Amino acid sequence: MKIVDAQVVVTSPGRNFVTLKLTTDEGVTGLGDATLNGREQAVVSYLSDHVVPLLLGLDPHRIEDTWQYLYRGAYWRRGPVTMAAVAAVDVALWDIKAKVAGLPLYQLLGGAGRTALRTYGHADGRDIPELLDSVRARLAEGYPAVRIQSGIPGLKAVYGVHTTDTDGAAIAHQQTRPLVEDWDTDAYLRHMPAVFEAVRAEFGPELPLLHDAHHRLTPIQAARLGKDLEPYRPFWLEDCSPAENQEALRLVRRHTTTPLAVGEVFNSVFDYQTLVTEQLIDYVRSAVTHFGGISPLRKLFDFAAQYQIKSAIHGPEDISPVGMAAALHLDLAIHNFGIQEYSGYTPLTHEVFPHAFTFTDGHLHPGDTPGIGVDLDLDLAAAHPYRAAYLPVNRLRDGTLHDW
Repeated sequence: MKIVDAQVVVTSPGRNFVTLKLTTDEGVTGLGDATLNGREQAVVSYLSDHVVPLLLGLDPHRIEDTWQYLYRGAYWRRGPVTMAAVAAVDVALWDIKAKVAGLPLYQLLGGAGRTALRTYGHADGRDIPELLDSVRARLAEGYPAVRIQSGIPGLKAVYGVHTTDTDGAAIAHQQTRPLVEDWDTDAYLRHMPAVFEAVRAEFGPELPLLHDAHHRLTPIQAARLGKDLEPYRPFWLEDCSPAENQEALRLVRRHTTTPLAVGEVFNSVFDYQTLVTEQLIDYVRSAVTHFGGISPLRKLFDFAAQYQIKSAIHGPEDISPVGMAAALHLDLAIHNFGIQEYSGYTPLTHEVFPHAFTFTDGHLHPGDTPGIGVDLDLDLAAAHPYRAAYLPVNRLRDGTLHDW
């Protein structure tokens, strides 16, 4: 068996997604997610110009060898563009291998380690009453855990809090340049304990509550927030400080027992060495799509398991159903699964990417279709072309860009 065709597909059924479709000489196809939110076209070029020519004629069953060939052969290793491209190839090859075996992918990864996957959903509001309504909505949808994000008094817009139109529908931020939001760290640090207090008062002590600081704090500020939130027993505090400075988490860890989750912007195991071996975090947040695929992320989880650190794969709306399905198969098979982020998709996205995975009573399952269990409707995908979209940036009140 050999690869005879490789197609890069870009579509925007509400969000931009980049998909690699591989086809073998026996007609078996495999899909991989290469979406890099806000930099999609960079990965398209990397795949089309540099990776696809290398794949034609290769044996699709040689997954590890192909991964190393693409990673080492580029010389310029790591980085989000490279690793998203390599991830798409890796997942597509696993998809092919599992289809040839006639098994869902998780069976090739060791079989199911649980019956379903616990999830958390996103709740947010421009103020606390609106946030409480959002939490109620997530609970009504069946989520057993909820991430809470709130607007900050005095700030016009806060990342993680959806902007809505007059009818309350979320506005999709697709534009030609990044939005500029304002930021005030002191106001945020004053406000968040009150947010947790209000949510706990309304929903009680048992509901797991998560919060994402989106890298915006210095280590000592992060330590203060973690300590201030301790009475409300957060499930975790995510991305409390830019974790490229791995040693900074030592300071945070010394001052708070609030669990820490880190890693959605990481691309390789080298980003985690200090964090894991010194047990400075509790949850690994990297995505299959941005970490080079299933092969390296499985190795990271095995490494983390030695230090009682659990998985929590990044899974917002900008991870396509292909990337989500790959994550679920890995989640189901590993021993140290923690929780899975899941925001759901637009109805149109479900049509473009018909899939076998299910969301029932707040839990996900990848399904038992051979492969990863996702298809791609090429005609429908073509009807919804790429649209420029960027993540926002923040300016402090003095007009300088925030350095997070």
